[in-house]
Amino acid sequence: MITVETGRLYGVGLGPGDPELMTVKAARLVAAAPVVAYHSARHGRSIARAIAAPYLRPEQVEEALVYPVTTEDTPDYRGVIEEHYDAWAARLAVHLDAGRDVVVLCEGDPLFYGSYMHMHKRLSQRYRTEVVPGVTSVAGASAVLGRPLVERDEVLTVLPGTLPADALAERLAATDSAAVMKLGRTFGKVRDALERAGRLDEAWYVERATTAGERVAPLAEVDPATVPYFSIALLPSRVHDETAAALAERPAPGSAGEVVVVGLGPAGRDWLTPQAQAALAAADDLVGYGPYLARVPGNPRQRRHASDNRVEAERAEFALALAKEGRRVAVVSSGDPGVFAMAAAVLEVAAEPRWKDVPVRVLPGLTAAQAVASRAGAPLGHDFCVLSLSDRLKPWDVIAGRLEAAARADLVIAVYNPGSKSRTWQVEAAKALLLTHRPAGTPVVIGRDVGGPEESVRVVALADLEPSEVDMRTLLIIGSSQTRVRERDGEPPVVWTPRRYPA
Repeated sequence: MITVETGRLYGVGLGPGDPELMTVKAARLVAAAPVVAYHSARHGRSIARAIAAPYLRPEQVEEALVYPVTTEDTPDYRGVIEEHYDAWAARLAVHLDAGRDVVVLCEGDPLFYGSYMHMHKRLSQRYRTEVVPGVTSVAGASAVLGRPLVERDEVLTVLPGTLPADALAERLAATDSAAVMKLGRTFGKVRDALERAGRLDEAWYVERATTAGERVAPLAEVDPATVPYFSIALLPSRVHDETAAALAERPAPGSAGEVVVVGLGPAGRDWLTPQAQAALAAADDLVGYGPYLARVPGNPRQRRHASDNRVEAERAEFALALAKEGRRVAVVSSGDPGVFAMAAAVLEVAAEPRWKDVPVRVLPGLTAAQAVASRAGAPLGHDFCVLSLSDRLKPWDVIAGRLEAAARADLVIAVYNPGSKSRTWQVEAAKALLLTHRPAGTPVVIGRDVGGPEESVRVVALADLEPSEVDMRTLLIIGSSQTRVRERDGEPPVVWTPRRYPA
């Protein structure tokens, strides 16, 4: 029965050899343990201790578990070594009974052909035990070789070199990929088994993977007399070799790139759709108005091309020219690119015959009208229209006519581009026009920099709308006759337009 007063037993995997391939947890436990145990050969040198050495402390108690014999020394190796396993377990139990934690070091992973497992079988039923996995020697050898062991549906077979030759040959012939461990004196037999299985030309030899003494070579070229125990024979993935060869033979990509017009939403990454994020990440070039482009995190792989907000056609042509050279181009736009933004400009230029072979995609974004409406409540809950007060691209009389039509139709109106440094009278003119069709108390939502650091959302009566407070970063939502406002103590009012219109 396990008691809480005893120490804890830890089987700690150290990885294939490089101390930096130990896990953070393994390093922490090794450094903290009052007792550290490790296996070694009769010469006293321990590979496990050498791996863990950077994390050991002088005051720690070390228990060296020295193998007294080898398989060559005695015909009853198993019987002799089992007696020593019992004796070693008894030594560690003394520490555990005294309440001292014991870390047993193990190369690779403790439960993957690991020496620790013999202590685990004897002690884990009596003491609190935790096994800390480690990078296996198979994984280390594959990494050093730089070749995957399995891909897709391939099957990996791990074999000990101590198997009979016939069994080795049979299993090597039947599997997709293989790792053969415990070489050393078994190397000649393993080599013969690979040849009999018709796999020798595929086989690789990796010795002391991830250490300063590592060696990698085609297995057929290795001298059996030079092979230590800590080496592995690998049959890497066949599928990988086939697909890699096919990629090498694949023709170079065509010269036509692509233009993707991306809506960034009103502000910040939280307002960006996953589809837009993916397009931005895949782009070679980013093109856009400087402040909008600045909202996209930098990536040294990408080229950025910022320009003024008044050169939309030139910006579109530049992006299309880059794409024609084979570049993947993202044209960024605030809000939704199809709402008073770059999508129309790009598509208009792309309609010219010279760009007919350049594909253009438009990815939607959250609009400023949606963002402001959500902050206020649901003022766009019924029919509404969206218009711009900018008379830079259309005459004012057209704007006024549309504004009056929307007011007569009793539509909620979302007003973009209401004012700027050079356009200071349009909001006053629009207010006067609307007051001829709407009551003075009609609610107006004034949203500025929604989603940004200077966000401000207020609700005022139409008669109290102050044009001097409106700029290009502001969006207005003018309510209809049905739009409602509910005041709340200490909180902003809620604005909504019912979906049902009176008969």
